[in-house]
Amino acid sequence: MFCTIAEFEKAWKFESESTLKLLGALTDASLSQAVTPADRTLGRIAWHITTSIPEMMQRTGLKLAGPEPAAPVPSTSQEISSAYETSSRSLLEQIRERWSDASLDIEDEMYGEHWKRGYTVTVLLNHQTHHRGQLTVLMRQAGLRVPGVYGPAREEWSAFGMEPPSV
Repeated sequence: MFCTIAEFEKAWKFESESTLKLLGALTDASLSQAVTPADRTLGRIAWHITTSIPEMMQRTGLKLAGPEPAAPVPSTSQEISSAYETSSRSLLEQIRERWSDASLDIEDEMYGEHWKRGYTVTVLLNHQTHHRGQLTVLMRQAGLRVPGVYGPAREEWSAFGMEPPSV
């Protein structure tokens, strides 16, 4: 759980930049990639990450710029990436303007429970990370190059003058 706005801001900046790297690697054609017809598509998961930011944070009283939670999935990867960038930037702006470190101890009703705001932003960050993992799998299945997030992706090892780890 985050105890200071500065801690959250530092973590969010890194994580949102990582999400933008992945979203920037999507193509319009890749948005329909799914594991099975019964599963979410790559575009739907990317859009879920994007719409979850304002949806979750409105429960804390913040009104973020960005898509409405029930907005339909856009048809282009650029629209998803742009909407994500808007929501992510708005999140930091609203928290800086309206919250203090003490605000992180305020509890809000969240999905039938009461969460401290420091926990809420932790869940938001972890939720994004969870779905980014799903994105990378579907990106590979769609034949896209996956950018590294917490270290180099398979295709990036050569930039370090190294061979990728053996499978």
